[in-house]
Amino acid sequence: MSNQPTSAAEARARVTELARDARICMLTTTALDGRQVSRPMGLQEAEFDGELWFFASAESAKVRQLRVNPEVNVAFSDQQHNAWVSISGTATEGFDRERAERLWNPLLRAWFPDGLDTPGLTLIKVHASSAEYWDSANSAVVNLLGFAKAAVTGRPPKAGENHEVTF
Repeated sequence: MSNQPTSAAEARARVTELARDARICMLTTTALDGRQVSRPMGLQEAEFDGELWFFASAESAKVRQLRVNPEVNVAFSDQQHNAWVSISGTATEGFDRERAERLWNPLLRAWFPDGLDTPGLTLIKVHASSAEYWDSANSAVVNLLGFAKAAVTGRPPKAGENHEVTF
């Protein structure tokens, strides 16, 4: 069965579903010296009008970097479902108490021990401009067999479907 979206709205919905299922991502920013730097982040909310939300420390390197260059990439890998998502967009930072209360998860106390009153607590909002995803209905074993076959035959494996989405 194909996961081929039949409309832009379905493609956006699939990106949302894949991001929500994965939850943990790699947020990539550009350092002041031009290097790309990635670090794991926990997604708090994906409202696919195209916005992703994360908690962070206002004094962290990632926040300092996005203040200078707000272009970011957020990459999700959901190995359980053999799916990957790459979202490009623009990040902004700022604390909105009402939104923070809606997004707060008690597990965040590991990083922010005073909860919403943690000094320097801020939110990062990534507004997506485009996304690309790879989705495979096959199990990991089937995918590995496909890669092995490709290595022997020299023909690329059929690893799943790839779709691009704009916002």
